[in-house]
Amino acid sequence: MSTINIDDGVASPPSHSTPIGSVGDVAKLINNSSKKNTYARFIVFLALGGVFLDAYDLTTLSYGIDDVVKDFGLTPTLTGLVTSSIMIGTIVGNLLGGWLTDKYGRYSVFMADMLFFVVSAIAAGLAPNVWVLIGARFLMGVGVGIDLPVAMAYLAEFSKFTGKANKASRLAAWCPMWYAASSVCFLIIFGLYFVLPKEHIDWLWRASLLFGAVPALLIIAVRSKFMNESPLWAANQGDLSGAARILRDSYGITAHEDKSVAQEQKKAPPKVSFRVLFQKPYRERTLVSGVMNVCVSFEYTAIAFFLPSILAQFLGAGVFETISASLGLNALFAFTGGLLGMRLAWKFPSRHVAIAGFALQFIALISLALIGHPTVLVGVIFAILMLGLWLFAEGFGPGAQIMIYPALSYPTHVRATGVGFSRSLSGIGSALALFILPILQASFGTNMFWIVSLSAILPIVFLLVVRFEPTRRDIDDHSENGEHHA
Repeated sequence: MSTINIDDGVASPPSHSTPIGSVGDVAKLINNSSKKNTYARFIVFLALGGVFLDAYDLTTLSYGIDDVVKDFGLTPTLTGLVTSSIMIGTIVGNLLGGWLTDKYGRYSVFMADMLFFVVSAIAAGLAPNVWVLIGARFLMGVGVGIDLPVAMAYLAEFSKFTGKANKASRLAAWCPMWYAASSVCFLIIFGLYFVLPKEHIDWLWRASLLFGAVPALLIIAVRSKFMNESPLWAANQGDLSGAARILRDSYGITAHEDKSVAQEQKKAPPKVSFRVLFQKPYRERTLVSGVMNVCVSFEYTAIAFFLPSILAQFLGAGVFETISASLGLNALFAFTGGLLGMRLAWKFPSRHVAIAGFALQFIALISLALIGHPTVLVGVIFAILMLGLWLFAEGFGPGAQIMIYPALSYPTHVRATGVGFSRSLSGIGSALALFILPILQASFGTNMFWIVSLSAILPIVFLLVVRFEPTRRDIDDHSENGEHHA
């Protein structure tokens, strides 16, 4: 189903067939369709499956790094290379993946990306030395980086613009999927812990890495039956007959190429370039999206990185209890916040939801700074609730909006490029946080949360100044918004 250059024949189209002559025509048909779109929903599910793999692979080794250090006798420098290699890979993958997705299509890049996951998971799990592990983790990071832009393109382009399962709602689904995958990763590690022989418990990190190839292989196995190219991307490339076929296969919509319009408006596919992101009318959107991604990743790293140590200080608990409490907070607050985010994305403007989420995070961070190290039970409970508030706000607000905002701010021909660029900035924000936060903690202790709180205020300022609302109208329907390819 991946081929898009299929001629539907020279015979006259059925009387109920709708002519399509542009990307906007395709967008209108999708938005106005009242038919059940089983195939389209399954494509959305597969795209979210890619997000699951991203979160799983980024989470796995965080629970097994101590065993890796023992197995290979790593120095602190090599340990840092092992842990950071996947993050460096994601930055490269985001930039490369977004461009490739817009240049060569969603289907081709998504399927190649799944092979990245399989090869890198097997190589990492069977790594005979640390250098193979570092290389495999870097390759895995490239796969993760490539996957997010193509997954967001699929979620945006196989959904209606309005209604319950609209574009914004499905894009927001990436957030609870991410938290669910992180939790599942931990449960799988627990399961493998009880399955592996006690004398080989040091294989746990290898087994958990190898398991990452399983869902990727499942996606590859079902691709020929369900996966398809985006009809919007096909139309954008000038392949209107291919777009019509995809509409029929995925939505049950009968359409045909409007040959008269196609001949009159025949154009070469728009050039895929990062430069377009910094031209009008996209420049301000790129700035806001970039600020949001950098600040969210900085905040998230501060909380995620220090959450176990914070809980250990508050609760006086051991490693097992601390990790369990961390995952409990993620499941209770972050995951439920993510589910709420899907509903809010359906009903409310993206900017308003993002501003509300950042505001609550600012309150939580300021509260943590004021509390410091609580010595009484009431203070401990309040501090934990503030951590929960931050995670809840992240789930429904910034966590969801950092995908919604860029995915719906750019038209089809630069959508994945825009998402990839924003996500590469997110990776840089995380790397910056990992470098700066230990210094801030050593110098200021819990007062570092005053500094981290600036990451919650800065995006609010940009969102108030740049008042573009990506959920107001479908950017792919050029007849409505009057925007054309830059």
